[in-house]
Amino acid sequence: MDTVDTSSGPVRGRAVPGGWAFRGIPYAAAPTGAAQFAAPGPAPVWSDVRDAAAPGPTCPQTPYPPAIAALIGTHIQPGADCLNVDVWTPDPGASGLPVLVWIHGGAFTRGANSIPVYDGSAFARDGVVLVAVNYRLGVWGFSPFPDAPDNRGLLDQLAALRWVQRNVAAFGGDPDLVTVFGESAGGMSIADLLGSPAAAGLFRRAIVQSGHSQLVAERADAVRVTGEIAARLGVAPTAAAFADVDPADILAAQDQIGLEVATDPDPARWGSSVIEQGFGVVHILPTVGDAVLPVRPSCADAPAVDLLIGTTAEEFRFFVVPHGLSAAISAELLPLLLQRYGVEPGVIEVFAADRPDDSPGDIFAAVLSELGFRAPALQDAQAHTAAGGATYVYEFDWPSGVDGLGACHALEVPFVFDTLDHAGTLTGPTPPQSLADDMHRAWIRFAATGDPGWPRYAADGAVQQFRATGPQVVLHPRAAELAAVTRDDKVSGPPR
Repeated sequence: MDTVDTSSGPVRGRAVPGGWAFRGIPYAAAPTGAAQFAAPGPAPVWSDVRDAAAPGPTCPQTPYPPAIAALIGTHIQPGADCLNVDVWTPDPGASGLPVLVWIHGGAFTRGANSIPVYDGSAFARDGVVLVAVNYRLGVWGFSPFPDAPDNRGLLDQLAALRWVQRNVAAFGGDPDLVTVFGESAGGMSIADLLGSPAAAGLFRRAIVQSGHSQLVAERADAVRVTGEIAARLGVAPTAAAFADVDPADILAAQDQIGLEVATDPDPARWGSSVIEQGFGVVHILPTVGDAVLPVRPSCADAPAVDLLIGTTAEEFRFFVVPHGLSAAISAELLPLLLQRYGVEPGVIEVFAADRPDDSPGDIFAAVLSELGFRAPALQDAQAHTAAGGATYVYEFDWPSGVDGLGACHALEVPFVFDTLDHAGTLTGPTPPQSLADDMHRAWIRFAATGDPGWPRYAADGAVQQFRATGPQVVLHPRAAELAAVTRDDKVSGPPR
């Protein structure tokens, strides 16, 4: 069955291993002209069968820096209808299948649903409808303006989830059995949606990979970043003025400001919330104070939504090893760099004692992995549990075959999707298929039943670690390091 009737009109997909793929289906109007910075408009409609065999356009972005692109690749396809979804299904004629909706990462400035590692064929093969979403990025998606709605990228995601509710049954899925999942900025987005009143009723379960609810900026701080980009362009910091600028110029200014934030993380210039939450990696973030995020989001706000949340064991290696920064960090430089993030010398001592053979660069990456990823994710887990929600925590602990990367950021994604053949060079030459089998199976089980196959997160701190030797439940892993960055013997407050 290669044709499906959607709310916009019929689409024709193509057969893939395990089922069918329908790609590049618009879920909202093309964000062009004055609509670049507007809320997502109604999707176009058509009467003839629309070809949906190939991926659709990606939202405006620049390629990853060469060191990162060498690991994960870059996929950019220009075009107007960038607000589109890809759908994989075992059988459009089926009914009641669990649905997974993927929100990609990319620091809120890059990424696309059509990246090969996100291919949903393995999910279709195993009885799941997979929907992958594009949303506006960077200035178009998240920069605040006085004459445009805030958080347009999140508004896009909400529009896509409403499209899923209207249309997924036509692809064999159950609209009452929707699980949203995403990694990095995608995981951050999902944590935001858990705290958003606008997302109520749009999904039943959520999986947050290498994300948490704290990566949001105060609007006044985000306005500063927008002002810096506008000054670089020589225009007023308004949506109307930006709409008249060549998108290539906006992207160039956006990237230049991102580099300045990374190399000169001065809170007085950029705003404290941008520096404290972005860690020099993210400079354009969702903001607090609109209808989507009226207050700072919390996973405690959605106790009825089952939550699976976790990180990789060595997240920050992804950001410091490929560029050579890790190798350049000396013992003298280490405390000065970590001081930027409020890390005191006593914290370094705890990590050094636990890791006597690690270099200063290794310690730097370990501290920021805890501070920027694991600690806030566990705080979300604790808050969701305390509110009465069913919560499960995982950690991906298999080191890449690429020297120095370890169990870095984004490494778990091809294992979750069971797309090791599309993983590029990130995993190295011999990633273990058994590990992909374990993770892929757990994600499907959670989407179908709400139970991934290990104990709920509770006071005992049970974490499912995924390793090449098989999954293992560990209680309070690296407790001393976690206590050091949270200044507590429990996960009970934001890192300070």
